[in-house]
Amino acid sequence: MPEPIHCVILDDYQGVALSYADWSSLDGVTVSAVGDHVADEDLLAEILEGAEVLVLMRERTPLTRALLARVPSLRLVVTTGMRNAAIDLEACRERDVVVCGTGALATPTVELTWALILGLARHLVAESELFADATTPWQSTVGTDLAGATLGVVGLGRIGSRVAVVGAAFGMDVIAWSPHLTAERAAEAGVRSVSKHELFAGSDFVSLHLALAASTRGIVAEPELAAMRPSAYLVNTARAGLVDTGALVAALAEERIAGAGLDVYDEEPLPGDHPLLALSNVLAVPHLGYVTEGNYRTFFAEAVEDVAAWRAGSPVRVVG
Repeated sequence: MPEPIHCVILDDYQGVALSYADWSSLDGVTVSAVGDHVADEDLLAEILEGAEVLVLMRERTPLTRALLARVPSLRLVVTTGMRNAAIDLEACRERDVVVCGTGALATPTVELTWALILGLARHLVAESELFADATTPWQSTVGTDLAGATLGVVGLGRIGSRVAVVGAAFGMDVIAWSPHLTAERAAEAGVRSVSKHELFAGSDFVSLHLALAASTRGIVAEPELAAMRPSAYLVNTARAGLVDTGALVAALAEERIAGAGLDVYDEEPLPGDHPLLALSNVLAVPHLGYVTEGNYRTFFAEAVEDVAAWRAGSPVRVVG
């Protein structure tokens, strides 16, 4: 009888990966899930020793060339979603490691984007904290109206276009920019195409929805932040690398912009001494954009399908 194949699932923060799919359908495969994020390469190599299949949750743990060399048993990597910049695809190809992905829903990130916008506009965190303290005023802030305000959408793809639709439903004037956006594409989405400077200078809320690439890394830096109004907010549920974090921290600390809603960071989990954590005008959550039941069921059910197809000799949803 052949030895069972061992599969390891990393970064199962909520401890639900095994319950959102029928892993028992994979005969001859033992599955274990690791809940805590493991940043130490030595410990990670020890955890993965002997594993032939690795399931990665988006970009929580990098799969580097160095780590691959320390796990020679690895033959299949499954990433949730079809993009994972933290995987060294070239190194995987060199070692004949197959990389497969899964589907992903666009709506969860759209919904979280609006949770952040609304939370910023109505100062929900501050008011909720004060509500529990009987010694503080019953009300202490004045909210920002969305109706009549301008929403600037940077990146009008499957997520950005949905964010734009919600903005219009709130009665906002929605404008958009991306490096290759045309006036025709913007009109199809029901928004106006403007220049990059016009978007940052004229928006009350700027929401980022670009993919991270060499051409978009740092696309929001000091000039863009300087163009924003002191009353404006920046929201990023896309990728941290789109923004110059140092420039953003400075703009927030000096109150040159009103605040930021953030779901993505250069380092995750965020270190306890990170300057973002000390800023009162930041509404931040720990990369929850895609973390919903619907997405998790899609991720893990299709991860099981990926493993089964690979074992049958016909891998599906191959990445790279």
